[in-house]
Amino acid sequence: MALCCTAAEAPGFKVAKRYPVPGDGGFDYIVFDASMNRLYVSHGTKVDVLDAGSGRVLGHVENTPGVHGIAIVPALHRGFVTDGADATVTVFDTRSFATIKKITVDKDPDFTVYDPGTKRVFVCHGDAAEITAIDPETEAVTGKIDLGGGAEAAVMDAKGSGFVNLEEQATVVKFDPRALTVKEKYPIAGCRTPTGLAMDAANARLFIGCRSRVLAVMDANNGKVLATLPIGERVDAVAFDPDHRLIFASNWDGTVSVIRQKSANEYESAGDIQTQKSAKTMAFDPRTKRLFLSAAEMEPAPAGSGGRSRTRPKPGTFNVLVVERQ
Repeated sequence: MALCCTAAEAPGFKVAKRYPVPGDGGFDYIVFDASMNRLYVSHGTKVDVLDAGSGRVLGHVENTPGVHGIAIVPALHRGFVTDGADATVTVFDTRSFATIKKITVDKDPDFTVYDPGTKRVFVCHGDAAEITAIDPETEAVTGKIDLGGGAEAAVMDAKGSGFVNLEEQATVVKFDPRALTVKEKYPIAGCRTPTGLAMDAANARLFIGCRSRVLAVMDANNGKVLATLPIGERVDAVAFDPDHRLIFASNWDGTVSVIRQKSANEYESAGDIQTQKSAKTMAFDPRTKRLFLSAAEMEPAPAGSGGRSRTRPKPGTFNVLVVERQ
């Protein structure tokens, strides 16, 4: 297993634009929808919808307390939002942004993704330690997968398998998205607290962002960790550009760590893109190769305000960063 050294700065990338977004409150996932060139941005107790090209705010999905993730089903003009504070999934119309339905799920719904192969929306739960499957046509829960640990990000390989990180166990679970069963559990050697996850499906490689400040490369066929490479602090999202064979890991410390895929088994650090402190969640546009990151200026949280964080977003400073190739 290789451990390589990082370069100081990734050439060819920079923050080209900043989209200011009105409103205050915390933020989590940001999602790019290629079908309509939109960004869905978790923010406070709502989802802000932006035009990805101009940054213009198109509307909001309201009343999503404890919002985390967003999954879009283009063919049905439906979106699904995980509401961590009340253990629901908000179903909304992507044309009007109006709420259609609230689906009750188990506690702590977080990351969510739509799988075109099974035509299901999958919701990853932290405290409930499971994945919930939702049929987007009937807008109903169709089953669950007991994982045995809190779930973070998940990906599908379009070949009959899904993969999800278990944060506390530092394990990848390989599951069947049709049968809703666990196939394998792979310990992530050299990694602690895995969060973000991306995949090179053509080569069966998983790219796992670990809070121990490494990106782990795993063979999805057998769980073998092929390499670990240094990244920034408090990673939360990972993206893969198969055309340029680059892996991006977005970190709270104000960097995006860039890893170059030399071959399916060889990787090297290509430096860091300087972004903004707090910009740990990221979306990737596979056509334009732009990266979008949510960020805000941070300030100390008031004493006795509750929650685990000692900082909070400074009012009036929330924005979306647009990173472009130069």
